[in-house]
Amino acid sequence: MKRVASIIFFLFLSITLSNGHIGSPGVTLEGEAGPYAVTVVVNSPDVIPGTASVDVYLVDQSVTEIELKPIYWFAGSSGTPKADLAIPVPGETGHYQGEIWLMSPGSASIEVKVIGEKGEGSILLPVMAVSTAQKEMDSSLGWTLAGLGVFLVFLMVTIISLSTGDSLVSPGENPSKRVKVKRWAGATVGLVLVSLVVYGGNNWWNSWSDSYEQFMYKPYSASSWVDNVDGMQVLNFAVDPTPPEQLYLTRSLNYLIPDHGKIMHMFLLKMGSLEVFAHLHPIRTDSAHFEAIIPPLPAGDYYVFSDVTRLSGFSETIADTISIPEANEELVMSWNDSLLTDIDDTYYITDPIVPSANQIKMPGGDIVICGKPGQKTVLPDGSYVTLELPESMEFKSNQLYQLTFAFEDEEGKPSELEPYLGMMGHAVVFKEDGSVYIHLHPVGSYSMASQEIMEARFEGQSGMLDWDNITTEAVFRDSIDNVIAELNSLPAYERDSLLSIGMDHSVDDPDHPDHSVVKFPYAFPEAGQYRVYVQMKRNQKILNGAFDVEVVD
Repeated sequence: MKRVASIIFFLFLSITLSNGHIGSPGVTLEGEAGPYAVTVVVNSPDVIPGTASVDVYLVDQSVTEIELKPIYWFAGSSGTPKADLAIPVPGETGHYQGEIWLMSPGSASIEVKVIGEKGEGSILLPVMAVSTAQKEMDSSLGWTLAGLGVFLVFLMVTIISLSTGDSLVSPGENPSKRVKVKRWAGATVGLVLVSLVVYGGNNWWNSWSDSYEQFMYKPYSASSWVDNVDGMQVLNFAVDPTPPEQLYLTRSLNYLIPDHGKIMHMFLLKMGSLEVFAHLHPIRTDSAHFEAIIPPLPAGDYYVFSDVTRLSGFSETIADTISIPEANEELVMSWNDSLLTDIDDTYYITDPIVPSANQIKMPGGDIVICGKPGQKTVLPDGSYVTLELPESMEFKSNQLYQLTFAFEDEEGKPSELEPYLGMMGHAVVFKEDGSVYIHLHPVGSYSMASQEIMEARFEGQSGMLDWDNITTEAVFRDSIDNVIAELNSLPAYERDSLLSIGMDHSVDDPDHPDHSVVKFPYAFPEAGQYRVYVQMKRNQKILNGAFDVEVVD
């Protein structure tokens, strides 16, 4: 039954995955376009070619024009089409909307150019242009078109029949037997010809349909299992190495690049009750196999979500499930976090999202109480965090929010935070039924590594990228692994300083002059029960918190 449930769950993930996350079709960016602070939300089409909707939000009232254009990674800057204008939304000051065509599958980005009294500025938002759906025609429309098709066939056969018979008869003259024979012969020939045209057209359509279905985006599958090595549990994550039929180079496993200094960000969530959470960073033993030491987590079934980014800028989530057995009791009692695979790995437990679930007791790790929006929640070190409610006092689906977390120290004073993986905070949003998972940063839901590779790709480059001149797969993998190992060997402050390059961690919020605040732009895709996990760092210790959020339509 577990195997069947895992298969069904994975198939569901395969359907709902979009833009490297699961169940969240929109990609959000918050940053600076020259002198203008902007927030951009892009909803990519589920069919390529297709149109992507773009929403741009600004506070600056001196903006006069916003231009949008797609830039394809494979084509470089020379393949950039003409920009389209974003139109102001009536009644919503600072909100602009536009639509742009994404014509080719693969890694792309959308350039948002802002023009105003302060000058011009632009920013790139990476998007993954892939077909994830196959549209079905409405049955009533299908029957209507079928009826029209039959009528056109009858009309064409009639025209051919009359043109070979009755057209040879003079006005007022009755058709002879010979003319009638020609009429029927013409009708027969016409029916054969029209049938051949319809048959050929149907074969052509089916071939295109089969080709589209064959090359639809299919997420990588993976197999997860647990090995016991010297008394410790090791999670093995093996990605199916079968090359995809589409975007082979774009999605090559051999050319993974670090995001926030890690080759992979893996999240484990206990299925059903969601009270156990782990953020791990596996090492890879080859291009498709990754390993991580499992902390002393309670036994049970877990969701596995692994985020990766490639040299082409293509980012995606590889999902699986795993059953973790009971940990060795001796190891649990003597556990030390220094045994973890990566110095930035973390895990904790909290309250179950299902009230009737039994509370888990786990030695070691953080134990936190899950909070509610608007409530001050204590963290393991005695400090506090609050997920603030919006002005409406409730969260609604498909509405952009700044998920605002305010932090206080043990005495209720502003809490000084430190960068964790180059950011002042990380968040994971997960829907109770497993249909939504997304890893958020204060700058949005996109991959920063993807944005960096896009900017490097387009700056001063043109034409196709020559893959023949790229370092061999093995050399490239080794060089990346060496860089990550070097980063991990640095003191924490130095490593965080390097990972924070290009990040603005200043706190300038008139609504919170006395608090340390971290904000995550996000729009919940649908109504339901969500759990929001937040991670930050204080006094060189990674802190974890959790909030249960009810989202209404």
